[in-house]
Amino acid sequence: MKRVLGIDEAGRGCVLGPLVVGCFLASEGSESTLRSAGADDSKKLTPARRVAARERLQALGTEDHVLITARDIDGDNLNALEERAILELIRRHEPDRVIIDALGSPRTIPSTVARLEAAAGVPILMEPKADGTYPVVGAASLVAKTTRDATLDALKEAHGVLGSGYPSDPKTRAWLKAWLDTGAPWPPFVRTRWGTVRELTQQALFRPPRPGSVAGSEVTD
Repeated sequence: MKRVLGIDEAGRGCVLGPLVVGCFLASEGSESTLRSAGADDSKKLTPARRVAARERLQALGTEDHVLITARDIDGDNLNALEERAILELIRRHEPDRVIIDALGSPRTIPSTVARLEAAAGVPILMEPKADGTYPVVGAASLVAKTTRDATLDALKEAHGVLGSGYPSDPKTRAWLKAWLDTGAPWPPFVRTRWGTVRELTQQALFRPPRPGSVAGSEVTD
């Protein structure tokens, strides 16, 4: 029986923590079974429902992931890193075909698919919102999201309230500002090349230091 590999990511736009590329390998024709077990776009589900669905799906296929750290992202091109992670997962599991939730701009999908197919040697379908359309990609979405959530939870235990890790989150921005005020170097889970961090750093360079703090800590690329 042919096998299909679904692939999706979580944390691409975050300023804190890793990007997780998740995958789920299942037999062709298992779509309804996967959907019944809860495979869907992870953004539609609460954290508790995501975890429960992932546990049910583990009996129906093989899950895996590649974790791309903040330091990896600081030092390389994000699309290139994600494409290498996708190829690594394909080579690990040797599926008959692959379905991927689109990465980057929709206009780049044809060229991205051509590169991946040439390197992997298997047919690849890439679509926007594939995690909601194809249950095997929904399962991969759950793997990626719950893995990233667990990583962020561990960081919160060590570093306090981080919020979601996205630049638009007021809790995340408040944590970044508070850390910057200490004058300490950014910890390794901060994506220092992100615009949010650069903006906050520039603001710190042109404001008076708080009593007892060190002003003007620099971004380390």
